[in-house]
Amino acid sequence: MNSSLIVSVADTTSHRDRDTLNHAVASLLVDFLDAESATIYRLVDDAGVRRLAPRVAITRGDREPRTQADDDPSTFRTLTDTPAWDQCVRRHELTQYTQPGGNTCAVLPIESERDVIGLLVVESKSRLQARELELVGAILRILKNQLALLDYGERDTLTGMLNRKTFEATFEKLRQRLRATDAELGEAEPSWIGLADIDKFKSINDSHGHLFGDEVLLLIAQLMTKCFRGADQLFRFGGEEFVIVLDHASAAGAQVAFDRLRATVEAYDFPQIGRVTVSLGYSRITRDDGPTSCVERADSALYYAKNHGRNNVRNFEALVAEGELVARSEAEDDTELF
Repeated sequence: MNSSLIVSVADTTSHRDRDTLNHAVASLLVDFLDAESATIYRLVDDAGVRRLAPRVAITRGDREPRTQADDDPSTFRTLTDTPAWDQCVRRHELTQYTQPGGNTCAVLPIESERDVIGLLVVESKSRLQARELELVGAILRILKNQLALLDYGERDTLTGMLNRKTFEATFEKLRQRLRATDAELGEAEPSWIGLADIDKFKSINDSHGHLFGDEVLLLIAQLMTKCFRGADQLFRFGGEEFVIVLDHASAAGAQVAFDRLRATVEAYDFPQIGRVTVSLGYSRITRDDGPTSCVERADSALYYAKNHGRNNVRNFEALVAEGELVARSEAEDDTELF
């Protein structure tokens, strides 16, 4: 291994952001494999269908990486569209094949501690040889280790959801995407923030114990993952409160999505406990919003839902229009979230 490669690998391990880490890995592979391109995909679940969300693409000669925003997952290709890619995921192993134009496509699984979470697709003029595959395998192990470190700092240990401290950085990326979308495409489908809170959670802990309370939290986190799109972002804010960020959803679609979670939880039979319900409040995110003001608006709607029967979903903007809540001025929304 030459010194320039060692330096590149060392630089790759310095990144603490998933997007920049993906950029660094893809760039490194294009350079040292003399490949035509390298693309990293993330596997997302879309109502039970596994789809491939492109995260970054690097093309030889084009040193400006193309980062892909998580959009509507239904527009992404499904994993089964390309049998060789599906086989790579199912078997956790490399697959190589020749494309119609004559180039070779090498597809490698990107793994977490438990499962395949993405794919690395390298296109080159010839098949990767044993020594090159050894290099790629080593770099993917580095990527796996880096992702595990990021998960440790960004994920809630009980539910596996994103934790509270990652929310601001995630929110800022969303706001940048909204601004870019507005500049390029004009008015697009809005984004939304929702707060979900388990009704009477204290009584569950008091009556059944904290172990059963933790099981309820874990099961609701799993139900949330099934209810929302792979591109939607789910956070546990602590205790029994969860945050959902919906990107690209109509007003009607947001209401349907949040109410689907409410109904799914209500219909679920929780072991030893039975019926559990959640209340939700949500608000629209604008490109000039700060995280504090968004959370406060959604929290106001959630508080209203809690005080009007629980087990229901309320929209902040609708409540303001109905005269049930009063919108705060921007000057009042300058407090720190953390």
